[in-house]
Amino acid sequence: MYMVQFAKKKGELVRNSPQLINQRVDTMMKDTAVWMHSQGRGFVDLIDHFIVGTSGSSFPSYLSLAAAGAVTMGLGYYLTKNNNDGKINPLVDPMNQTVKQKDGSRITAYLKDGKLQSYVYDDARTLYQGVRRGARVSSNGPMLGRRVKRPDGTEPYEWLSYNEVIERSNDVSTAFRELGIPTGNDTNIGIYCKNRPEWIITELASYNFSNVIVPIYETLGFEACVFILNQSEMQIVVCDAVSKAMGLLEQKPNCPHLKYLVVMEPITDDLRAASEKHGVRVLTMDELEKMGREAKNRPPHQPPKPEDLATICYTSGTTGTPKGVMLTHANVIADGVSMEFFKYTGFYTTDVMISFLPLAHMLERVIESVCFAKGAKVGFYRGDIRLLVDDIKELRPTVVPVVPRVLNRLYDKVMSEVNKSYVKKALFNLAIAYKTREMQNFIIRNNGFFDNLVFKKIRESMGGRVRLMVTGSAPLAENVLTFVRAAMGCIVVEGYGQTECVAACTVSMEGDSKAGHVGMAIPSASIKLVDVPELGYFSKDEAGEVCVKGPIVFRGYYKNEEQTKEVLDEDGWLHTGDIGRWTKEGTLKIVDRKKHIFKLAQGEYVAPEKIENIYVRSKYVAQSFVYGESLKTCLIAVVVPDAEELIPACKKELNLTGTLEELCENKDVVKMVLEDMVAIGKKGGLFSFEQVSTICFYSFLVKDIYLCPEMFTVENDLLTPTLKSKRPKLKAHFAAELGKMYSKLN
Repeated sequence: MYMVQFAKKKGELVRNSPQLINQRVDTMMKDTAVWMHSQGRGFVDLIDHFIVGTSGSSFPSYLSLAAAGAVTMGLGYYLTKNNNDGKINPLVDPMNQTVKQKDGSRITAYLKDGKLQSYVYDDARTLYQGVRRGARVSSNGPMLGRRVKRPDGTEPYEWLSYNEVIERSNDVSTAFRELGIPTGNDTNIGIYCKNRPEWIITELASYNFSNVIVPIYETLGFEACVFILNQSEMQIVVCDAVSKAMGLLEQKPNCPHLKYLVVMEPITDDLRAASEKHGVRVLTMDELEKMGREAKNRPPHQPPKPEDLATICYTSGTTGTPKGVMLTHANVIADGVSMEFFKYTGFYTTDVMISFLPLAHMLERVIESVCFAKGAKVGFYRGDIRLLVDDIKELRPTVVPVVPRVLNRLYDKVMSEVNKSYVKKALFNLAIAYKTREMQNFIIRNNGFFDNLVFKKIRESMGGRVRLMVTGSAPLAENVLTFVRAAMGCIVVEGYGQTECVAACTVSMEGDSKAGHVGMAIPSASIKLVDVPELGYFSKDEAGEVCVKGPIVFRGYYKNEEQTKEVLDEDGWLHTGDIGRWTKEGTLKIVDRKKHIFKLAQGEYVAPEKIENIYVRSKYVAQSFVYGESLKTCLIAVVVPDAEELIPACKKELNLTGTLEELCENKDVVKMVLEDMVAIGKKGGLFSFEQVSTICFYSFLVKDIYLCPEMFTVENDLLTPTLKSKRPKLKAHFAAELGKMYSKLN
C-alpha cells in the first residue's frame, strides 16, 4: 500500500512507502525541533509571528490555528513519544491510597503494619535536637540566609552556618537567664517579628531551657495582643521594629506582666522615653546577644522532652478572643513525618527553601523544621512581598511552601498574557494537555519539549530550580493546580489541616496528577468521617465531618478547657468542623463546612464558605461574603471585584470607563459580574437556593449582590491573620448594604 506525499520539487506528486514517509517525517521533526531550540524567542511567540503576524498573510484564522496545532502536535509527539525520563514510582497504589480500619477510620496505605509514625529520626525527636542533627549531617553547612547590600550595589544572600546559629541562640538563652526569665515549660516567650534569622535564633534560644514560644501575628490588633500577653503572662517580647515595641508599650497599663522588650532596630529617643515612663526595659538584639556572650555564669541547658510544649500558637478565629493552641515538640515532629511521602523528591543538605509565609503559621515552621533536621538551607525574603519575586530569583530555591493566593496570581498573570492571542491560547492549552498526559503516567520533569519552549520563563520566575512546592491553608482550584504542576515540571502537593493538628493531616502523594482532593492521611494521622445529619452527610456514604487522631493532635486550648472539649472528644478525636468525602482512590476531598451554616426560610441549609470558594473562581471576583437569614428565602452577597480583570472588561464588553469605585456603582457592571458568578456557580454544582442570581424558591424574587471596591483585609478587621473571613465583623461592617439588598428584594 502506498501513501501520497506532496513534494516541493517541481510540485510533482511523489509516492513513497510508509516506512520511508515515517523516516522523512522523523527527520523533518528532529531538524525542526533543533531549529526551534536554537531560536531566542519562545515557541508560542514564533508560531504567533510566522503564522498570524506575518505581513500580508492570507491564512484565515481557523487555518492559522490548525497549522499551529499541527506543527505543535507533530513536534510535541516526536519529542515526547516513548520518553519515560522523569518517571517516578508512586509511593502507594494510586487507586487505593488509604486503608479502612475496624473503627471506620482510614490511615495511609504507606503504613504496612498499621501503626502511626511519630518521628523519622531517633536523634531528632524535639526541635532542639533537630537543628543539632542538621549541624552534624551538613558538616556545619549554611543554615540561615538573608540578603545584604554591598558597596557595589549588589545584594546577594549571606549565610549563617548551623554552629553560628546555635552559638547565637546559646547567647540569647543565657541573656534570658541574666534578665531573670525563668526556665522551664511554664515560661512563655513572645516573638513579634517578620521572617528573619533572628526569629529562628530566638525560637532555638527558648528551647535551650524548655521555654515556650508564642508567636504574635504582625496583623493582630492591639486588643488581641493585650489578651495574648495577659493570658500567657508574658514577661518578654522580641520585636523586629521599633513601631511594634512602641505599640506594646502603649498597652503596658493593661499588661502587668510585661517587663522586657527586645528590638532589632536602633532604639529611638521616643522609645527610650516611653520605656522609662512605663517601667519596661528595652534592649537591642545586639545588646541581648552581647549580654549572653559576656555572662560569667552560663548554666547548662535544660532541653525539652518530646511531650513538653514547644509553642502556643494563637488563632484569632472568626469570632471572639484568640485561642492558644498548645503544641508539643512531639506534635510538630510528628507532623514533619508527612515529608516521608516525598521519597522521590526527598530533602537533602543541598536543598534551599524560601521563607516568606509567616513563621506564626505552623505550615511554615513544620517545613523549616524538616529542612533543619536534614541540614538544608533556609533563605528569608526581605520582608516586603512586593520584592518577593526578586528575592526568589536571587535565592533560586529548591523547596517553596506557598499559599493558593500566590499561585492564583501567577496563574492569572500568565493567562492574561496567553489570552491576548487565540494562537497563543491554543498552543498553551495544547502544552498543558501534553504535560497532563505525562503527569497521569507519573512522569514529572522540566526538560521536555514544552517545558523548554512554553514554560521556561515561568520556571525562571521562580528561580529555575524548584523541585518541590507545598500548598495549603485554603482551597486551590483544580485548573490552577494542574497549571502549576505542568508549568513548574516539579512535584506540587496540596495539603489540608488546621493549627489544632499542627499543620497538615493529609497531603497529596507526589506524582499524583489528579486535582480536586487534598490527598491521603499522613503517616502520623488517622482520619474518620462522622455523620452530620443536618447537612445530609453520613459516614455510610463515605462523607461527614473530618475528625483526626494521632500524635499530631494538639494538647488543647491554653487555659480554656471549655472550648477544648468542644473540638476534642473523650477518645482523642479532633473535630475539625470541615466536611469531607472519600474519593474512590482513597483520598480526601473537602466539600463543605459545618461551622457558619444557616437555614433559609424554606428549610434549606446553606454553608456560605463552600459557595464563596466556588464564586471566587469567577474572573471578576477577588473576594466574596455570602449572607442569608432564616426568615429569607434567598442569598445575597458582598463582592470585591478583581480590578485587573473588571476594568478592562468593562471597557471591552460595556464600553465603560472610570475608577473602580465608579464602576462598582454601575448597574450594568453589577449585572455582568452577577451573570459570570451564576455561570461559575452552575459549573460548580450549586443548587438554585445557593446561587446569588437566580429565581428564589417560593418568593420568586431576583437575588442581589453589592460590589465593594475595598478589599477585605486584616488591617480593616474583616479577615483573620490566616486570611479567613470574620463573618460577624463582615455582617456588621456591611449591615446597611445587606439591609438595602433585602429591602429591594422584598
